[in-house]
Amino acid sequence: MHPLSWFAWLGVASLVTLLTRNPLYIVVLFVIFILVMDVERVSQRASADGGGYDGAPSDRGLPLSPLRFALFAVPAGAVFNLLTSHVGETVFFRLPPAIPLIGGALTAEALLYGAISGLVLVTLFTAFAVLNLALPVRDLIAYIPRAFYPVAIVSAIAVTFVPNTLRQFRQVREAQAIRGYRMRGRRDWLPLFLPVLVGGLERALQLAEAMTARGFGGGARTHLAPVARTSLVAGLVGVLAAGVAQLTPAWASAAPLFLAGGALLMGAAIWHAGRGLHYTRYRRPVWHSVDTFVVVASGIAVVPLLIWADSRAYSPYPALVWPLFDLRLGGGLLGLMAPAFARRFSEHSDDHI
Repeated sequence: MHPLSWFAWLGVASLVTLLTRNPLYIVVLFVIFILVMDVERVSQRASADGGGYDGAPSDRGLPLSPLRFALFAVPAGAVFNLLTSHVGETVFFRLPPAIPLIGGALTAEALLYGAISGLVLVTLFTAFAVLNLALPVRDLIAYIPRAFYPVAIVSAIAVTFVPNTLRQFRQVREAQAIRGYRMRGRRDWLPLFLPVLVGGLERALQLAEAMTARGFGGGARTHLAPVARTSLVAGLVGVLAAGVAQLTPAWASAAPLFLAGGALLMGAAIWHAGRGLHYTRYRRPVWHSVDTFVVVASGIAVVPLLIWADSRAYSPYPALVWPLFDLRLGGGLLGLMAPAFARRFSEHSDDHI
């Protein structure tokens, strides 16, 4: 798949996740993202076994899987909102009001809303994990706006640092175990810590030398023109207005329009700021029919949420109610399964070839 089709899928997936607080839809999205991740991981392993794999994407494993992250984020969000939000009719018990911040009624509504917020965070994490698995770092950097190119390099290094360090730690530990080394106390960690630290410094020096040899940092500085600054400020105001409209029932249907307008204005400002930076690419990816299918199917997933805005809304306040599930919205979310279908279709085509 083309990197731009993956970015389009991620944008729609993030937008759909942020547009609703209905836990049923969020669970459906989470399951869809997990399935897409599993299909991508299995396909990359099959490609690696067949010798047709370049070793770029799946070697960057996540330090924390989405399911493990859910075990932490959902309870943490529920407990935090339970202690800080004292709204709702179903009261468990009351803490003394004299206690700062957490004093007051502890309600089931606050507990549920905090768990939903944690589930939204986990779903977004899973969507970005799919992109991290599917695309190598070079593609992530190449399609970052040129105005943020230095920041993109630093961010890519930071994203890959933790997985590489964990991988090297496992290698060093296995090497020490083969030599008969056994962990008995805190002092025994020193023979593991020093090789990992030295290896990290060595990789940093090699990366710095490679970036210097390629002339990184030698380009012209970019400055925002007055028109671009105005566009950027207007875009930020549009995003802020979208957040305010989402919290106001009378303006909830206009929130996606404010968000889309603000994003377009900020994108225009960023594009204008990066016009002074130029770079060349050795090999450009090719747009295929499966990329068009993924973009169209992902776009279809967000349309029902925009048309039937009332069906996507949910709030446990002031009293707990069972969330409604609209089959039109739930069926539309299946469009985000398009990368998995595209991957299977391309593999089937390759087998026939």
